Amino acid sequence: MSEIITIDSGQLALSLRLPELGMPEILSFGAEPASADPLFDIERSSRVNGMDVAVPSAVLLPTGGMGYFGWPAIAGHRNGRDFVAQFCGWTVGRDGNHTVLTGVDAVAGLTLVISLTAHASGLISMATALTNTGHGDYQLDRCMAGTFLAPSGDLQVMSFTGIWGREFQTRRELLGNGTWIQENRRGRTSHDRFPMLFIESETQIFGVTLGFSGNHQMVIDRTDDGQRLVHLGELFEPGEIILRPGESYESPIAYVGADSEDFHAFVREELTTWPGGQMSPRPVTLNTWEGNYFDHKMDSLKAQATAAAELGIERFVLDDGWFGKRDNDTTSLGDWDIDPRKYPEGLKPLVDHVTGLGMQFGIWFEPEMVNPVSELYKAHPDWALTIEGRPILESRTQLVLDLTRPEVSDYLFGKIDAVLSDHAVSYVKWDMNRDLTHAAGRDGKAKTSAQTRAVYALMDRVRAAHPGVEIESCASGGGRIDYGALARTHRVWTSDCTDAFERLEIQRGASVFVPPEILGSHISASPNHQTGRRHSLSFRALVALAYHLGVELNPLELSDDERDELKVYIEAYKRLRSLFHAPGASFRMEPLDGRYVWGAASDDRIVVIVAQGPQMVGEQPAPLKLPDSVTQIGGQWTIAKILPAEPNFIRISEGQKRLLSGEVSFDLVHAGLSGLPLPMLQPESALLLELIPSKGGKTHG
Repeated sequence: MSEIITIDSGQLALSLRLPELGMPEILSFGAEPASADPLFDIERSSRVNGMDVAVPSAVLLPTGGMGYFGWPAIAGHRNGRDFVAQFCGWTVGRDGNHTVLTGVDAVAGLTLVISLTAHASGLISMATALTNTGHGDYQLDRCMAGTFLAPSGDLQVMSFTGIWGREFQTRRELLGNGTWIQENRRGRTSHDRFPMLFIESETQIFGVTLGFSGNHQMVIDRTDDGQRLVHLGELFEPGEIILRPGESYESPIAYVGADSEDFHAFVREELTTWPGGQMSPRPVTLNTWEGNYFDHKMDSLKAQATAAAELGIERFVLDDGWFGKRDNDTTSLGDWDIDPRKYPEGLKPLVDHVTGLGMQFGIWFEPEMVNPVSELYKAHPDWALTIEGRPILESRTQLVLDLTRPEVSDYLFGKIDAVLSDHAVSYVKWDMNRDLTHAAGRDGKAKTSAQTRAVYALMDRVRAAHPGVEIESCASGGGRIDYGALARTHRVWTSDCTDAFERLEIQRGASVFVPPEILGSHISASPNHQTGRRHSLSFRALVALAYHLGVELNPLELSDDERDELKVYIEAYKRLRSLFHAPGASFRMEPLDGRYVWGAASDDRIVVIVAQGPQMVGEQPAPLKLPDSVTQIGGQWTIAKILPAEPNFIRISEGQKRLLSGEVSFDLVHAGLSGLPLPMLQPESALLLELIPSKGGKTHG
């Protein structure tokens, strides 16, 4: 038998065999690597019309046209010729946990490099690079980043969809016999088709995600023997990728992991690079958008900063409206000069006031966009992505700047650099508020792929020039949340919808792939600005508390009672954030009858947040059974603290009062089996339970 090549992360193992001709065969993919087995060498026969030479169906990045009749992961041509690719002569290079497979196709004039990495977090990543070694241009129509194998039998897919203000809605479906395809053509990660999936069969579960912020494809193709190949990669516009002789295409990176904990560990340990090399405690943030919109008045903003500091807020972010003549959202994008009408002495007096209060200062940019009503567009209308002869399609009265042009990227870097260099800015909220349409350059050819990479290059340039500045990725809320963006940013704005009821599902979905400290979650005003719902401050605060907590309101408009109550939650967040954001500590449970449960656990403290969304159907709530990851800590525990002090219960028994007051000590393992008999919460209310080991009780089971 041929040599078996295994990429083993400790959680997942991918075992491959390199053939003399054709793509690497997947021998196994799962918890255990494949071992030498003579049955692997026995060729399979087809019932009818089979090829005389066995063509395996479970291969990495299958190519069509030579006996493989499934969905090809690589496709292209050279002016109609060389439309078949068949690689051979595979070589293997290894460097620690990194493996590189290289194959050539001398007939088509192509070289393919497949890079595979086993990460300490438990993830495996895969990426491809295709080089044109022939004569003449090669049009690449498709080149997936990676392929992973799912077992035969019933297979369920969990995907994420949504719209603006309602991102990360979880959808589950049972696959049939056909090919399942998700394609995104919005030019950014999107609100409706996130490049993230979980695959579950009777014998295996794993998640996949593509680290890319542009157009993508995710395909699940059924093989002839009932297995399924899961492909992830970039989606090209027609003629978008044409390789001249010697040129290469490098794909984004595809990732696969066994569970959410592995994905979280990867983001924490490898993907996100922090100023100073380590994440600082996530500061409580005041963002000025919903409290002010475009109405910037220096005296009011200073007073808000003072009030924020008194509340315990640690970062003040000046949102949209500080530049150009930006009195509404129809003008001035692109004119990144401080508005002298609103700031006659510049931003420095406000920045100095904020930093003098001991807070960090942050500022909002939307570098990729331009308003037709702007000085920039007046001077350079050709800098916008358009197609000659086609209508200029505005969205939110915005057009998209062509960042692939060096003069455009240089202009934007210069404007951002000037603000960051002249002020004590610690944080940039980087927004992107529209999808890409007619994304063509001056030659009329599609540039969506190049535009995405140009955005990355600009972000990288800003970070290199200002390594101490953190960046938040915002795109109409959650429209650009992916591992490509997260490789360059430190926080994502999970959704523009700050309604706590809507956030229950949004944050639950997003936290499958993104750790809680990266997800921005703010306490906003009541009634909510997006939905008009009215919620108690306790509900708004507790829904946000476990993530990267912020405040999205004008603190001057709070009553004395609201100010005192908000202080309690900010203090609780500061006290508990080291637990909420600790590696491996967080947990979340599937909603049951409208009840959402999440939190974090360590050997000496467990925090459980329980939120009731809609009205329950049941007459009484089922006892709360904590997950195994929590109950395996073991020992005797009591409830040490509860927030709010008077939760909105529909009814509570005397026994439940004793439980919540800490009078009742319980065995954690037993509580996991039988559950904690908690009272029924009113709809749209929440409580936080803080558990500690009982005095004199056993701490570990």
